[in-house]
Amino acid sequence: MKRYELVIFDWDGTLMDSIGKIVACMQQTAKELSLLVPSEAAVRDIIGLSMDEALNVLHPSACSQTRLKMISVYREQYLQLNKTPSPLFEGAEELLLTLKASGHQLAVATGKARAGLNRVLNETGFIGHFHASRCADEAKSKPDPQMLHELLAQLNVSPDKAMMVGDSIHDLNMAKNAGIDAIGVSYGAHSEVVLQQASPIAVVASPLAMLPVILGQA
Repeated sequence: MKRYELVIFDWDGTLMDSIGKIVACMQQTAKELSLLVPSEAAVRDIIGLSMDEALNVLHPSACSQTRLKMISVYREQYLQLNKTPSPLFEGAEELLLTLKASGHQLAVATGKARAGLNRVLNETGFIGHFHASRCADEAKSKPDPQMLHELLAQLNVSPDKAMMVGDSIHDLNMAKNAGIDAIGVSYGAHSEVVLQQASPIAVVASPLAMLPVILGQA
């Protein structure tokens, strides 16, 4: 019997190396709107949250009209203007293919909106790898466990048979709140020191390094 039947992945900073682009776009958005430009560390700390929650943290005094403008400018930056590369992490596809071949169900729980996730899944060819997904505009923001609860229900998997993989403390706290195990990845938004605060079963430095943990070979 497999220890885990379902592996749920965050996207940005876990499967795709998009942290640099997110930071650059968030900072440029603030510049264009003459707002206080957040530091790289500040932006890294909100990666994984919904856009509304991210703006609550980065620009708590911004009015609703300014927030709408920020979302529009950020989207334009991310989709059209900013050319920072966002490659898949080395080993990410091999990881997914290996888990699929071993009979695992795969899912995504992301701070992206549905349109954004669908776009990158199609662009990368990963759309066929996942059995289900939940996005920040479909459920409460991480670390609320709603996304994970809905994925478990949809795929008929009990919490003790599921694993969450993420690069952010928000991912790991979401897993803790849902009562499922988690693996932190130290190559994304947050360092191993920060990730360990949520007591994951492991923190790994590359996608393929999590395979022995998931497959029970560690």
